[in-house]
Amino acid sequence: MIDPAVLLTYSLIVLGFVFIPGPATLLTVARATTSGTKVGIATGAGITAGDFLHTIMAVVGISAIIAASATLFTIVKYLGAAYLVYLGLKAIFEKTSVDLGQGRVPITAPQAFRQAILAEVLNPKTALFFLAFLPQFVAPENGFVVAQLTVLGIVFALIGFFSTIVYSVAAGGLGNFLRRNPTVLKWQGKVVGSIYCALGVRLALQER
Repeated sequence: MIDPAVLLTYSLIVLGFVFIPGPATLLTVARATTSGTKVGIATGAGITAGDFLHTIMAVVGISAIIAASATLFTIVKYLGAAYLVYLGLKAIFEKTSVDLGQGRVPITAPQAFRQAILAEVLNPKTALFFLAFLPQFVAPENGFVVAQLTVLGIVFALIGFFSTIVYSVAAGGLGNFLRRNPTVLKWQGKVVGSIYCALGVRLALQER
C-alpha cells in the first residue's frame, strides 16, 4: 500500500492546498455567512461528496475520457458554469425576508448539500486535478494501484471537508452578527448571487 512517509507528505501538501481560498471555499463561506454555520458545513459536505465521486471517476477512468475529449470537457464545463450562474441569479432576484424574528434562512442544509454536490461534480477542472495530482503519489511497485488512488482521494476529500468546517464556523459567526442588520440582510442575497455568477463565468472561461 502507500508508504507512511509519502502519505504524510501528501496530507501536508493537501492541507496547505485546501486552505488556500478557492471556489469551494467561496461557496462555503457564502452559504455560511448568509444561512449559518450548519448550512456552510452542509455545503462543505456536498463538496466532499463530489470529491468522492471525482475519486471514483479518476479510478475507473472517466476523468481520463473527459481529459481526452475536448468536446466532452467543454460540455461539462458549460453545464457547471450555467448551474452556478443559475444559482447566482436565483439568489440575486429572490426576495429576502427582513423579519429577523422568524429565523429564516435563504437555503436549508439539505438544499445546500445537494447544490454543492452538483456544482462540484460539474467542475471538469476538479476531475482533471484528481487525474493529474493523485497518480504522482502512487507507487506501482507497491501494488494495488486502485486502492492507493482510492485512499489518496478519500484523504483529499476529508482534509478538504475539515477546511470547509473551519471556514463555516468562522463565516457563520460573522454571518450571525451581520444578519442582525436589516440592511445587510436585504443585500446579502445579491452579494452571494454575484459570487456564484462570478464563479460560473470563471469556470466558463477556463481552459483545459
